[in-house]
Amino acid sequence: MTPKERAEKAAAAMWAGDNASKWAGMAITLVDEGTATLEMTVEPHHCNGHGICHGGVTFMLADSAFAFACNSRNQSTVAQHNVISFVAPGQLGDRLIATASELSLTGRSGIYDVTVTNQDGRKIAEFRGFSRAINGTLFDEN
Repeated sequence: MTPKERAEKAAAAMWAGDNASKWAGMAITLVDEGTATLEMTVEPHHCNGHGICHGGVTFMLADSAFAFACNSRNQSTVAQHNVISFVAPGQLGDRLIATASELSLTGRSGIYDVTVTNQDGRKIAEFRGFSRAINGTLFDEN
């Protein structure tokens, strides 16, 4: 199995039980070893009292992209610590794109950066995720 095939199979296994990302309207558009891209359109129920995309929704999209990137090797992995900086607001109707990339993987700990942009390439947020591998896999490779 190639690294990309493993990443795609791990993503499919994880997506099957990921009700939160599906509920929010996300879609996986790319997954490979150490990287993932998820997208979603900002709908009225994603907006806060200022009429812009709620920061928690932007965080959720970035966190989901991070999750698919850090689980791409079929090793169950969870978030240990995450931080986000909001650069610009997502607007109603925007297509938000979260692209996660692995910066470091040492032992059980990983560091991933996620950039969230809109459909025009405008930067919405920068997210850094710190992962920790736990026992288990997403699918049986035997």
